[in-house]
Amino acid sequence: MADARVVILGCGYIGIELGRQLTEAGHDVVGVRRSEEGCAAIEDAGFASHRADLTDPDDVEALPAGDWLVFAASSGGRDAEAARRIYVDALADVIEEYGERESPPDRLVYTSSTGVYGDHDGAWVDESTPLEPTTEKTEVLVEAERIAREESAEYGIDGTVARFSGLYGPDRYRLERYIEGPVTEGYLNMVHREDAAGAVAYLLLQERARDEAVLVTDDEPVDKWTFADWLADECGLDSPPKRTKQERLTDDGLSAAARRRILTSKRCSNEKLRELGYSLRYPTFREGYRAAVDAYRNRTAK
Repeated sequence: MADARVVILGCGYIGIELGRQLTEAGHDVVGVRRSEEGCAAIEDAGFASHRADLTDPDDVEALPAGDWLVFAASSGGRDAEAARRIYVDALADVIEEYGERESPPDRLVYTSSTGVYGDHDGAWVDESTPLEPTTEKTEVLVEAERIAREESAEYGIDGTVARFSGLYGPDRYRLERYIEGPVTEGYLNMVHREDAAGAVAYLLLQERARDEAVLVTDDEPVDKWTFADWLADECGLDSPPKRTKQERLTDDGLSAAARRRILTSKRCSNEKLRELGYSLRYPTFREGYRAAVDAYRNRTAK
């Protein structure tokens, strides 16, 4: 669709980058945020903002018109009930509001998480892998995926689910954590901010993955110890201390959430994303972390 109007609901870390890319591609973009600060960040990125609380029915009713919707809102890392208010209740309200308008949107992309897969003991997962959420919050994400595809379809809106692996990039590099250690064994599945946004933009602009789920991750799930050793070497440092999962699990004060993260292991495949034609800007952590490594070396050289 040429010159589509795109409304990015919950236009934060990924949404701002997505809006920037779509604006550069010639589309009319509006980013929706709840706070004045959030709206200012959108305006600074070069496209229009609209202030709204997606949990407020009056604000939802007043949302701007759009040909494409991207629901990228965050629950702010809060509990399952807070997640349900955003990912289930607000998402359903947004779909109903837009679906009942005289000119409903053509598409909706909902940004989900690879957390919906649960634990696979290091095995590979893809779009055909059954969803096995292990927490109340990831159960909410599974329900949201269903809403994004099934309830939007009731209004003739094609829903797409983009399942992001671990997001990183500017302001979200975790270099110090890994070069200082200790590093607990396990796999990292990651995608750079520019590729997370770029994949969503690609699916919209190239008319791909209507009524489908797509796993958005880079080419190389990496062992955490391997990743930490590579970072240390690139930064000119000795390898950081390491520990096994069992050693970490014996730590006093370990929360239930931290325990689940330690025990959850999988490797995410991007084969479908590649087959759809998307070319990653940062195929692996080596390209993606180059800016963070260079910045670290510049700081420590002074």
